[in-house]
Amino acid sequence: MDTADQFNTTQVEESQLTSYNCCSNTSAINDENILQLDDSTQLVGVQVVLILAYSIIIVFGVIGNSLVIYVVYMFKNLQTVTNFFIVNLAVADLLVNTLCLPFTLINTLYGEWKFGQVLCFMLPCAQGLAVHVSTITMNVIALDRHRSIVHHTETKMSKDMCALVIAISWAISALLASPLAIFREYGTFDLSPDKSIQVCTEKWPGSSMNGSIYTIAELLIQYGLPLAINCVAYIRIWNKLTYVGRNIRHQRTKKTTKMLLTMVVVFAVSWLPFHAFQLAVDIDSTVLYMKDFKLLFTVFHIMAMCSTCVNPILYGWMNNNYRAAFFSVCKCFHPFNSRSRRSKGKETNKSEDRVYTDYKSTNL
Repeated sequence: MDTADQFNTTQVEESQLTSYNCCSNTSAINDENILQLDDSTQLVGVQVVLILAYSIIIVFGVIGNSLVIYVVYMFKNLQTVTNFFIVNLAVADLLVNTLCLPFTLINTLYGEWKFGQVLCFMLPCAQGLAVHVSTITMNVIALDRHRSIVHHTETKMSKDMCALVIAISWAISALLASPLAIFREYGTFDLSPDKSIQVCTEKWPGSSMNGSIYTIAELLIQYGLPLAINCVAYIRIWNKLTYVGRNIRHQRTKKTTKMLLTMVVVFAVSWLPFHAFQLAVDIDSTVLYMKDFKLLFTVFHIMAMCSTCVNPILYGWMNNNYRAAFFSVCKCFHPFNSRSRRSKGKETNKSEDRVYTDYKSTNL
């Protein structure tokens, strides 16, 4: 390729990478020889591993998040404000699992955009929307618990107010993600005179610096600021719970807070390598020409997407009420079924009542 072609290729690469979403996966495009030598994602063994990794995340994410939504819908005892926010998280993660990850996998395997012009504009925006909803909801949960525990506010958020907050979070998230749909271009990129591929890239007006500014702004809004808010809120909550009385109610509240804090830590750890890699490219564009650049990007992306399927596992592991509800759905245990409660022995009744009491003394 001549210098002009190499420059155009670099523009395609940079605009693809700065897409803050799972759908515009980066394709390290230079020329055919480099594609064959350096693109490890085209090796059969690597593709098998990638297919397995994405498939596991999709399956566990869809089943787990659907189960969370279902049990909160089915069991009135679980229909609290905090659980409604958790359902909102599950919906956002389910959106990523169904609308983004399958397309990302196919895009990675083929090395080009295969889904046409309409999805080119819709899917990246949907991913940005879902991630923003997740981070905003985590902040809302943390601030609500901070209000009730640290400041001893007895009045709880009403369900109507909860619905309004959820609606506002989706509206704000849609606004923040809208540039991913507005400043986008779908077209054909010529690799050589006889070979071309379809590409879906960001196209910013004016200087390409605008794309970098948006990426850095998204890094702060999606990751830096929410993480700071969560850390401050949960540190203060944890300190407050450490110095209060050691009665059963406070111990259960502390256990619930530990579960929510673990969710935040998982989110932070999962997304850190991906965000750091994005930032490295914005600072130094030569990172684009690293050996196995596309493979590294894909691995970091898989790590980030793990956060979409981990939360339901945390609920089942760290919260008795979700665990009991999950078992009930699986026909293994029926803690919320009054008939089975009457038909079982005295010892079973005590166990079930304990689960129900645990629920009433926590926000979950």
